[in-house]
Amino acid sequence: MSTPQLTVVGLGSGDPDQLTLGVWRRLQASERVFVRTAQHPAMSMLTENGIAFTSFDTLYEQHDSFPDVYKAIAETLIAEARGSAGNAGSSSLIYAVPGHPMVAERTVQLLREQCPEAGIELQIIGGESFLDQAFVSLGIDPIEGFALLDAAELQPSLLQPQLHTLIGQVYDAFTASDVKLALMERYPDDYEVVVGHALGVASEQQIIRVPLYELDRTPGYGNLSLIWVPRTDDAALRNRSFERLHEIVSILRSPEGCPWDREQTHQSIRKNFIEELYEALEAIDNDDPDGMQEEFGDVILQVMLHSQMEEETGAFSVYDVIQSLNEKLIFRHPHVFGELNASNSEEALGNWEQMKAEEKRLKGTDAGRNSVLDGIPPDLPALMKAYKLQKKAAKVGFDWDELGPVLDKIEEELAELREAIASQSEEEQASELGDLLFAVVNASRFIHADPEEALSRTNKKFRSRFAYIEEQLRISGKQFDQTDLTEMDRWWEEAKRHL
Repeated sequence: MSTPQLTVVGLGSGDPDQLTLGVWRRLQASERVFVRTAQHPAMSMLTENGIAFTSFDTLYEQHDSFPDVYKAIAETLIAEARGSAGNAGSSSLIYAVPGHPMVAERTVQLLREQCPEAGIELQIIGGESFLDQAFVSLGIDPIEGFALLDAAELQPSLLQPQLHTLIGQVYDAFTASDVKLALMERYPDDYEVVVGHALGVASEQQIIRVPLYELDRTPGYGNLSLIWVPRTDDAALRNRSFERLHEIVSILRSPEGCPWDREQTHQSIRKNFIEELYEALEAIDNDDPDGMQEEFGDVILQVMLHSQMEEETGAFSVYDVIQSLNEKLIFRHPHVFGELNASNSEEALGNWEQMKAEEKRLKGTDAGRNSVLDGIPPDLPALMKAYKLQKKAAKVGFDWDELGPVLDKIEEELAELREAIASQSEEEQASELGDLLFAVVNASRFIHADPEEALSRTNKKFRSRFAYIEEQLRISGKQFDQTDLTEMDRWWEEAKRHL
């Protein structure tokens, strides 16, 4: 029995004149021709010359998705090739696809993967792809930078404004709408894009320039449609990319960059990190989107600067930081990216903690820790540190069972503070105050309130009520030295009723 054979040929990008002589001779000599679709201009030559063919167009109606169609086509062709082995003409089984077989043709990729396992000898003969006609009709020189993307799998992260971008497989207005939404993540709504229909087919070719927001309102989408997004060096578009940020920071730190930035070290800008974080928190607390946009950028800048310093020593780059973060997020969310389940936030948090512990075990990061309280950053604000210390101790059973004894402890510490104030030194008074605050933090855990956030809300409430007192003084034409505690306390009570 002879080895089963299957030959894949390209029909060119559209016009029958683009069909290569080699492919045409193969089609004429073949006894069995399969075509992915009969909806292609080159098929007229086969019909006119009496070349019989079998189309897979019916499979598009039988299946719910393109992947299912392509899978069915590959399976059918493999079965046909194996069934014809040993018969006369077994070497003349042809599968013809639009354009070039190796350009945006998923069925051919499936055949390349599966034919060796099925014992089938696969031969691929190229043809003119839609790219050839796109370069000619649109005037694109790919050496300037070029990307070919699939409309069905288009993601904003794949878009690079400095490259000519051709988007294929734009079969209909619905697909064009998805493309438009993805492009709007990187390009202005009025950015000019080009729609090409049947490029290279003299009687059908259309080239339409439209603003991006009208992309899905343009008629004529079909099997021979594509979208071209011309390259640009527009600084506003470049500045929307992470790569541009990395480039800017590296320039600032370079010998030709900013003298101040070059002089900085991890320690010299350490305090800036803390300040930027607090300014970002203020924007969050004020529910200020514009402020958040700016302050989040300042926080990212601190990450970029510290990462750039390490990149200069060869230790790591910001891309290593991003990779580590992505891997950590995937590893710690097995209920999203793995096999575990989480029906609520409590179960999700349990999965997180479980995977976090497993991560530490695998890395051996717990080996050098002598206490269950290790691992808390030493520079955390005291209130936050107390909260974390208590949570770690509670995990090993060092905790009260209920809130009642916690409240009793607060009363006990308050009594000791009163006693210290009456008879002890300031140092001992401060110590008792610390004990009281620590006990209050314990209470916050039992009522599921973060003490830092609770105190922040109270601080904000105090500021707004005190501002009311200042406003009443202004209305009354008074200064603070012209009022007394009784009057201010009255205004304070008014503020409590209104704020």
